[in-house]
Amino acid sequence: MANNMTQHYDLIAIGAGSGGLSVAERAAMYGKKCAVIESGKLGGTCVNVGCVPKKIMWNAATLYHAVQDAKDYGFDVEYKGFDWHTLVTKRENYITGINNWYETYLSDSNIDFIAGHAAFHDAKTLNVEGKLYTSDHIVITPGGYPDIPDITGAELGITSDGFFALAQQPMRVAVVGSGYIAVELAGLLNCLGSDVTMLLRKEHFLGNFDAMLRESLMESMLEDGVNILSRTEIASISKEDNDTLTLHTQNGHCIEDVDCLIWAIGRKPNIEHLALDKAGIALNPDNTIKVDKYENTNVSNIYALGDVTGKVALTPVAIASARRLADRLFNHQSQCHLQYSNIPSVVFSHPPIATVGLSEHEAREKHGSGVKIYQSRFTPMSHAFTQHKVMTAMKLIVVGAQEKVVGCHIIGPGADEMLQGFAVAIKMGATKKDFDKTVAIHPSSAEELVTMR
Repeated sequence: MANNMTQHYDLIAIGAGSGGLSVAERAAMYGKKCAVIESGKLGGTCVNVGCVPKKIMWNAATLYHAVQDAKDYGFDVEYKGFDWHTLVTKRENYITGINNWYETYLSDSNIDFIAGHAAFHDAKTLNVEGKLYTSDHIVITPGGYPDIPDITGAELGITSDGFFALAQQPMRVAVVGSGYIAVELAGLLNCLGSDVTMLLRKEHFLGNFDAMLRESLMESMLEDGVNILSRTEIASISKEDNDTLTLHTQNGHCIEDVDCLIWAIGRKPNIEHLALDKAGIALNPDNTIKVDKYENTNVSNIYALGDVTGKVALTPVAIASARRLADRLFNHQSQCHLQYSNIPSVVFSHPPIATVGLSEHEAREKHGSGVKIYQSRFTPMSHAFTQHKVMTAMKLIVVGAQEKVVGCHIIGPGADEMLQGFAVAIKMGATKKDFDKTVAIHPSSAEELVTMR
């Protein structure tokens, strides 16, 4: 039983990442007494070791190509190197500013910030560093953490968290993994001058993406000098006298003189210390928290959202589902929940990828012969006469007699910025005819999406 010193809230969020902050913010708007519990920095993965620092590093890497391309436009420029320390210092100062802003914002919004690790005492009570807090509603949103394999020497590598802690640029890097984090880190390190090798367990990376996207990106990364080893798994890692690493693969080969090994093999839900069993919370087979479409767990008045649910691990998804949950709980919107279809996303690879809706493979599985494909591949005008060529490829997937657009996939310069508006149209049910009736913006790459034949 909670003692007399126990503090009570209308809503407590476990985790001060995008999901936790958003659900508490929206609930506080409705006059509810809220708290957020966090053991680390405010902002969670996205702000501290995810989207924000990643995009800053990507911006820097993109500027390398801009310097090279400037020569072909007549500029007398010379590339004299890159200072990793300067970039990292400015990046961390920027992130600290966001952390401080969140702290002030929580205070201004009358949301209590409770520092420490939360664990369930029972279904209504949380224990944080020995102090008990009760709440009518508890939202579990602690995010995830990078996984490492159970092999000899695995601890000699780092994860994406460790990448953002690097004080110096590693010059010979091995990236293990095939998801978007792997291709992003490999691409930006390559652009910044590191010698990068990617090790893929299967034939391709980005296996859940449309084939056009992964094949085009692999071609581009190979042309840019990334060494990609398919069907290669590490058996063990050893450290040499000169502090470099040797990677021993399962097929008997060795990759030597590696300065930095980065594991990017996936993420696990951050639930180990939450004592979920004391609240009777059910899990999925992969240890994510089982929730329904309203983000309800199996326990009344306990909810989960964000990466810990195993749904769609994207910051805007956590924010959107959090706000809808608060609307449902506190603003009489009993049927409010996030629709998990047609969610746009971007991979900050080199070049970037933007995608929304079904891949061609998914569309054909779902709609069969009712699928029609429109696609285009071209050199964007910005690279018409540069030595470093970057191709752009686009694909629209439509179904039925009305040719409703169910998938849009883009790779190339500017893909990350051009998709948002098209995602709105697709979410509203746009057809190919709607695209065709839209006047093109010329000259641009995006106009190809409304002129395809």
